[in-house]
Formats: sequence, structure tokens, C-alpha cells
Amino acid sequence: MATTANATTTHYPDDFKCPISLEIMSEPVILSSGHTFDRSSIQRWLDAGHRTCPITKLPLSDPPSLIPNHALRSLISSYSALNLSKPHQNRGDSETLISNLTSKSSSPEAKLVSIEQLCQLSKRDFELRKRLTESGAVAAVLGCISRKNYITLQEKALKLLLNLSLDDDNKVGLVAEGAICSIIAALCGGESADCRATAATVLTSLAVVEVNKATIGAYPFAIKGLVTLLREGGGRERKEAATALYALCSFPDNRRRAVECGAVEILVSSLNSGLERAVEVLGLLAKCKRGREEMVRFNGCVKSLVHVLRNGSWRGVQYSLMTLNSLCLSSEVICMEALKEGVFELCLRLLEDDNEKVRRNASSLIKVFGGAGSIETYEAISKDGQEFRRQQTMQVLCPI
Repeated sequence: MATTANATTTHYPDDFKCPISLEIMSEPVILSSGHTFDRSSIQRWLDAGHRTCPITKLPLSDPPSLIPNHALRSLISSYSALNLSKPHQNRGDSETLISNLTSKSSSPEAKLVSIEQLCQLSKRDFELRKRLTESGAVAAVLGCISRKNYITLQEKALKLLLNLSLDDDNKVGLVAEGAICSIIAALCGGESADCRATAATVLTSLAVVEVNKATIGAYPFAIKGLVTLLREGGGRERKEAATALYALCSFPDNRRRAVECGAVEILVSSLNSGLERAVEVLGLLAKCKRGREEMVRFNGCVKSLVHVLRNGSWRGVQYSLMTLNSLCLSSEVICMEALKEGVFELCLRLLEDDNEKVRRNASSLIKVFGGAGSIETYEAISKDGQEFRRQQTMQVLCPI
């Protein structure tokens, strides 16, 4: 893919550049940390003996996996072709598109054409996003989202709204213009799975601003719609719904709302079906009394959390430990159940984990067991009474 030769004459977005070489990527690959690098650059890093992500410094899988980022590679190729054929995007073109979008006389088909092009152009163009919000185009976009029986128009309008929400200055403004009502309508009654998933993504983007968390949560069907999507949606819908709930439930009042909508049972069930993001939401809900009470009442919650402890990613393990920590502090019954499920032994092993947060949370949970007088219980039910395990336990509970 010939991109480097044109890089001197074309301005490329920073996301197209390798974090190591700072050059346009010709073969982007994704590390297990989620970050993307040019294959040649990250391979040199690995060949030098490094086994951590150059950005996060977190340990990589062994052996390190390099997954081709086909979407980014295609995007770079398309961007290069567009800039070769149109080296200077005429501002007048975008103004015409905005005019067609906002015109009351434009047909849905004409609006769709404008939205599709504006969606593509606004991804990387801050100035265009600013002009769109200042020109009154938001109301027209929201109108397209609300149109029934125009699935593609609704999908593209939601994606354009998502682009507009990328800028922090726009996040509060979009809410003030009434975007939440249209988004929730698409979330609960969108014409397609893509509509519903994108609506959840827009809520996540808007919830980055603290004041919006409270505003969104106060809408009667916002959190309820996300919980319903988590229960009834497909793979992408459920993932985006869980992500939006995680963003919103960092605000305390929204935790109560989520619990009242039946989120706990659905989140635990989602864990069993492989949606690890659900444990992150449970970790937040466990911070409120109502959330903990629901988890204590729900049969199988501890087993599901233990499953994540045994098989999850480091982030899943971290949040599983946090959730169990909150539950065991508030319920001796849960504490005993956790011990019977082997959590104490798992925590001892996790004290040697490479991730500092996992080690810290494991240590904290061991102290909870000790503080609850559960060490004797553990010794009674454990099949592994080796002396070195006892010594590890005492080092955590009674550090010198």
C-alpha cells in the first residue's frame, strides 16, 4: 500500500500514524492491549525482547499476537485515494451539503445523500463539525433520526450525530438541543440493530461529560432502554448497551436506576454468555446498597464472578475482585459462598499476577476474608493446606 510517498503532500490524521515510528502505517496490526502499530515497528520492539505494550506498559499475551487491523488499513487507503483525486476539499461543497440537509424542501433521499457525505467528511474534520453545529444542522439530523420507515437514513443520521459528539464542546450542546429524546427513541424502537447499537454508542459518547450522566439518567426510558437492549439485543447491541451503562453508572443515582430496571440479573446472565463488559457494570452497581442486595439475592452471582476470575482478561479479573470485595464486606453468606467456590485460593495465586491492580484487589479481598474471621473456615474446607500457602496468607493479613 503506497501511502508514505504521499504523506509529504497530504495531511493524514494522527490515528493513521504508528505510535513508534510516527509514520503512516502500511500494515497496521492490533496488540492484545488494544492499541494499533505498524507491523514492522512493533515487530522490531518484540524482537528486542520487550513483552509489554509500548503505550500502556502492560504485559502482552505469550506469545504476543498481532491481529491485522483491516478496517484501519482500508480507511488509510480510502483516505489516500480521496486526497489524490481531491487534494483540496472545497469548503463550498460542504456548505452545499449542509444547505441540502437543512432545507425543508429536500426529500429524504436528498438528505440521505448529504448525510452520507457529511458523515464521511466530519470524521476527521473538526472545523466541519463546528460548522454543522453552528448552522442549525443538528435539528435536521435529529429529524432524520426520528423518521420512520427510512432505515438507512436513520442509521446514517445517528452516525453523523456520533461524529458531532466527538468534541467535548458539542456534548452539552447536543443534549441542550434535545438530542437525548431522539437517541432514546432510536434505542428503544430503532428500525435496525445497527440503529439501536449506534444509539447506545452515542449515549456513551455524551456521557463522557459528567453533567450529561445525570441528565441522561433522568430520562425515564434511557437506562431502561439500555437494560432492555442488553437483554434482547444481538452481540453488538449488547456490548454497546453494557458500555453505555458502565459510562452512566459512574454517577451514583444511575446505579439505583439500573438496579430498579432489573440490570443485575441480566448482567449476571450476560457474564455466563461471555459478555465480560457486564462485570465492569456489576462492579459499579456493587457500590450501592440496592445493587449489593440484588446480587446477594440472585442465585449464581458468585459462581459467575468466579468464572471470570478463572477465565477472564486482567480487566475482567480486576472488576470481579472488586465486586466480590464489596459483596463479601456486606454479606457473610456471600463470603462463605465465595470461600466454598475457591476464591481464597484464587486470590493467593493472583498475588503473583503481573498486573498491579489485580494483585492489589486480590490482597484486599484476602484481608476481607481474614477480617471476617474466615481463615479458619478456609482451612476447614480447603483441600490444599500447604505451609507456603499459609505463610502467604499471613504475610498479607499480618505484614511485618
